[in-house]
Amino acid sequence: MPAVTTDNILALPRVAEPDPVTTTDRAVRSLTTAPRGFEGEGFPVRRAFAGVSISALDPFIHMDQMGEVEYAPGEPKGTPWHPHRGFETVTYIIDGTFLHQDSHGGGGTITNGATQWMTAGRGLLHIETPPESLVASGGLFHGIQLWVNLPAVHKMIEPRYQNLDPQDVVLLSSPDGGALIRLIAGDLTGHRGPGSTHTPITMAHLTIAPGAQVRLPWNSDWNGLVYALSGAGTVGPDHQPMVSGQLAVTASGDVLTLGGTPGSDSRSKAFDVLLLGGQPIREPVAHYGPFVMNTRAELQQAFADYEAGRLGVIPPGAIGIR
Repeated sequence: MPAVTTDNILALPRVAEPDPVTTTDRAVRSLTTAPRGFEGEGFPVRRAFAGVSISALDPFIHMDQMGEVEYAPGEPKGTPWHPHRGFETVTYIIDGTFLHQDSHGGGGTITNGATQWMTAGRGLLHIETPPESLVASGGLFHGIQLWVNLPAVHKMIEPRYQNLDPQDVVLLSSPDGGALIRLIAGDLTGHRGPGSTHTPITMAHLTIAPGAQVRLPWNSDWNGLVYALSGAGTVGPDHQPMVSGQLAVTASGDVLTLGGTPGSDSRSKAFDVLLLGGQPIREPVAHYGPFVMNTRAELQQAFADYEAGRLGVIPPGAIGIR
């Protein structure tokens, strides 16, 4: 880990250091540890947002860390065909391979640093599953699935699919070269990630060397979420310790401060974190199963539309259909 990296971090564009006099570091408001569970046909996940209020997450709804797991031959699993309505799914594969297909014509291979961005909108069916070659061989699998809410005005828009290849990710460096920043969506001091989002967000994956510190400018009107993917480090001006599987929700301010520390994770000496921030929607959320709407009546309509086949049909010869 991770798949997308560089041989010479010092050759990358550098994120400007925020002025310590005119900026405010975001303190840690809460630190939670993600419980473990299983998703789809039985692949292991950590429920990153468990126990965190929806108001602190807004505009994000749900996030699973998939793996990190070393599958034996025959063990890799995915999801069956299932519906979505009212939000966007973001699947970021750090290591390994997933195949995606949806009933609206989107699909492709997500592998080793690629991201699949699916706007469910008014509704569709989709599947994510490992290729037969990975099932046969086994191997390392690690990724993230994030759900980004859509405001009421966009919940019933036409579905859309974006495939972001590994080379599309914008690679940046911290000022001292101690942190590699992979910008997937949003803006950092004029550098813009490739993801096109209906709800304005920033999504970045950082690898921070042990002993390194990085201060990133952050939109003061947005939330700031820090999820530890692997290794050990610190967050906030008070250097709150973090380890793999923990989520830090930060308070108000316009700078996120992170550091890497030597940890017990033998797989990686570096501290790998996912940073998320977004413009709050501040609307009622009615969430149940695969649908994220504004009211209970809209949820009931979504289930009725799914049962009536109005969210699409599985294409002939589709993935997972034998």
